Amino acid sequence: MGKADVTKEARTWCDSVIARMDTSELVAQLFMPAVYASDDEWTRRQVREYAEKGIGGIVLLKGDSAGARSLAEIMNTGGKVNPFVAIDAEWGLNMRLADAPGFPANGRLSPNVSDQLMYDYGNEVARECRRLGINMVFGPVLDVSEGNRFLGLRSFGADPERVASLGLAYGRGLEDGNVISVAKHFPGHGTVVADTHTGRGVIDGSLQRLDTVDLVPFRHWVDAGMHAVMVGHLAVPAIDSRMMPAAVSPTVIKDLLREDLGFNGLVLTDAMNMLGAGGYGADHAVIAGADVIVAPARTDDEMARTVTAVRDGRLPLVELKERAGRVLLYKYLLGLAGPEDYAGPSALSIPATDTIARHLKDR
Repeated sequence: MGKADVTKEARTWCDSVIARMDTSELVAQLFMPAVYASDDEWTRRQVREYAEKGIGGIVLLKGDSAGARSLAEIMNTGGKVNPFVAIDAEWGLNMRLADAPGFPANGRLSPNVSDQLMYDYGNEVARECRRLGINMVFGPVLDVSEGNRFLGLRSFGADPERVASLGLAYGRGLEDGNVISVAKHFPGHGTVVADTHTGRGVIDGSLQRLDTVDLVPFRHWVDAGMHAVMVGHLAVPAIDSRMMPAAVSPTVIKDLLREDLGFNGLVLTDAMNMLGAGGYGADHAVIAGADVIVAPARTDDEMARTVTAVRDGRLPLVELKERAGRVLLYKYLLGLAGPEDYAGPSALSIPATDTIARHLKDR
């Protein structure tokens, strides 16, 4: 079956699913609350409730591989539509899961790292993810930075072309391994002057700097047809004079990312429980053009606010269906499956794992 046939079949499936969903069910598909990757009873019960409510997915925070796998299994058995199970793994699962194989942080990679090695790296991380039932990775970081204290070792560096090349190779490795790769943090954290975990960030860069530096890796990402982009919580005065955080700014999402760059994939917010998003809710982000709300502070309340936005006309139903349809489309194309066979943490590592990690940091 050709690509066009698969896409047509996927859209037919999406339309049939959407036709059977009410407004609350459509809204639920847009949400991905965060949970610790723990196998305790309280967390299992919470995730079971998410699955029963038809929540679109979950984001795994710190924990271990057994916890991650257990929660992925619950999500895959409790809902009508298989979920996204995501993790913030900018440099491998060990960034969040204590017993997963470790890889060097982006800022500690060898200057001699090749695109092929980065592809192999992404593909290896995808293999480990599939073992646990994880099908989405929040990475690579495409922020171009030189000495930015907030980004630290998260950035690939100050050369936008190198950032683009390494990030795209890593992302392709993930996606060829059947895991969605989410580039972040659009439109670029390189000149941010605050930590958006603790306060409102501002991109202190000119329009020229954005065009010739920060947006370069994202243009490469979009032109390559990659699947997802995460929008950060930072005001971009050079683009949006209202100084709205990017994740709730129609100017950033609809005008810049969708129209100017031509991106047709999934748009995710950065974690909505960050203080950088303070004063704005999930309804603002969806109205602005986001498809997926990551880590809302209070999931039920935020879903209710989004339903209200539809009912009072601030969010047209046709736009809600468009957002939910995009989520469902990528779930179909990914062919979401549950966790693969797993025999404990040792199953995550194969000989190639150590070889890749060693070559990434060879000087």
